[in-house]
Order: sequence, then structure tokens, then C-alpha cells
Amino acid sequence: MTTASYRGRFAPSPTGPLHAGSLVAALASWLDARTHGGVWLVRMEDVDTPRCVPGADEEILRQLAACGLISDEPVAWQSTRTSLYQQALDTLAGTDQAYPCACSRKDIEIALLARGLHRERHHAAVYPGTCRPERGGLNGRAARAWRFAVNPTEAPVDWTDRWLGPQTQDVAAEVGDFVLRRADGLWAYQLAVVVDDARQGITHVVRGQDLADNTARQVLLQRALGLPTPAYLHTPLVLGAHGEKLSKQNGAQALDLSEPLAALGRAAQALGLPAARGSTPAQALDAWTKAWRA
Repeated sequence: MTTASYRGRFAPSPTGPLHAGSLVAALASWLDARTHGGVWLVRMEDVDTPRCVPGADEEILRQLAACGLISDEPVAWQSTRTSLYQQALDTLAGTDQAYPCACSRKDIEIALLARGLHRERHHAAVYPGTCRPERGGLNGRAARAWRFAVNPTEAPVDWTDRWLGPQTQDVAAEVGDFVLRRADGLWAYQLAVVVDDARQGITHVVRGQDLADNTARQVLLQRALGLPTPAYLHTPLVLGAHGEKLSKQNGAQALDLSEPLAALGRAAQALGLPAARGSTPAQALDAWTKAWRA
């Protein structure tokens, strides 16, 4: 591959500093870009403003820099790109692929129970399509959110993950019509990431395995908007002492970067790479790039 044919990215949410799990994703995406002679970008996914911590974005950039991971182009912030998300929503609405929804979470639970269905524990409820236009739409109620109208005939999505192998998901059966713009007016992750990846020309997405479940929804949006689908690679998760996924929500500790090489070494180990060679992050990164290529 040439530089022009590979554009990757690391897209953290500035809800706090990086932890060990996020460094694994950052390192993997950087190595994959370098291995293919490509461009590596950093994008701050800060559309969920209530969860964002002031100054966390700058702290993340400092952490990455300490590890030798620096964006090849100016860093992008999602919060500056809301007009692009509105344009995408308008396009989907104009082709009857998005519609307003008046349902609250309680409304959805009641509708599912009325049909004898129950939400699985730790899983989001499958939207029953209450506000679909063919079912009467809002029925005089005020719109709360906007949803993507999943076409059941196109909903089974198959793709091959570069790490996990063949994947499939029936979005209609497992997710339902998913949210594009939330009831609080904020843009949903699914729409924002699809628009941003296309806008930045991202050809390869390398991210944590916890995000693999989002891929099918994003593929459907890409198809609906006439956008290219990147190649996907989902890295192994870093687990806590009790087997839980490390995340800021469950109190994962911020990276200790008093010794950046040691932190990078632990991330490399999670990716199955050999022990660090060299006395600096730059030397270790060079060695791991060769190992990743192999």
C-alpha cells in the first residue's frame, strides 16, 4: 500500500485520560498505519458533551506524545463538525431512511412487554418500530429523537474483521431502528463516526473489540449515505482484575507514564508483540512496526 491508500485514526472520547486499554487501541492503530506506509490521525470524539471532562483532550494528546504517538495531521474535534452530521441526517430523512421518534426508554420497554418480549440483561432494548411512518409515525406526540429506518432485507450485514475473522449481525433483529440524534439533541456515535471517517478519508479502522458490535450499524449507514466502508480490525480487550473490560466508566486508572516505554511494552504484550527492544519509545516502536508487518 502507498501513503495515499491507507488512512487510519485513533478516536478517543475525552471523558478522562487514557487508560491501559485505550493505549492498546492507539498503539495498534499507529502500528498498522506505519506498517502500510499510511497516515495516522487523532480525532477527539467529544459530541457527548455532558460526559466530556474539561482538559481531558489535551491530557490525552500529552499522553500520546509521551509514547511517541503523534497525529500526522491536525487533530479534529467532533464538536466542531455538527453541521456535517445535520447534512447527513437531512440526506437520510430526504430518502425516507430516517424518521423522528417520540418514544422514551419506558415507552420502548412497555411496547416490548406488550409483545411478550423482554430486554436481555446488559443489552439495549431492540426498538419495536413504534414511530415508523408506516405505523402512524408520531401520532401527535412530540419528537424526541431521530432513528435510522433499518431495511430488514438489508439488515443482515456480513464483514470480515482483520483480527476476529468473519462476522455477521442482523441489525433488524438484534438492534432495530437505531438512534441518529438523541432526545437531548446530541448526535449519536453511530452517525458521527460514519460521517467523520468518510470526511477524513479513513480507509482502515483499528479499534477495541468492545466496538465490534457497532460495525454492522455503521456499514448500513455508509451504504445509505453512499460512503465507502473502511477495513476493520478490532483488537483484544484489556481486562481488569475481575475479568471486566477496562473503561473510564468502571474506574480504570489513568496510564502511569512515568516510564512511557514500560506502558508501551504492556500494550504491545496485549497485542501479542515481543518484548520491547531499545531504550526509547521510538526504538521500540520501530521494532514493533517490523513485528506487526510480519
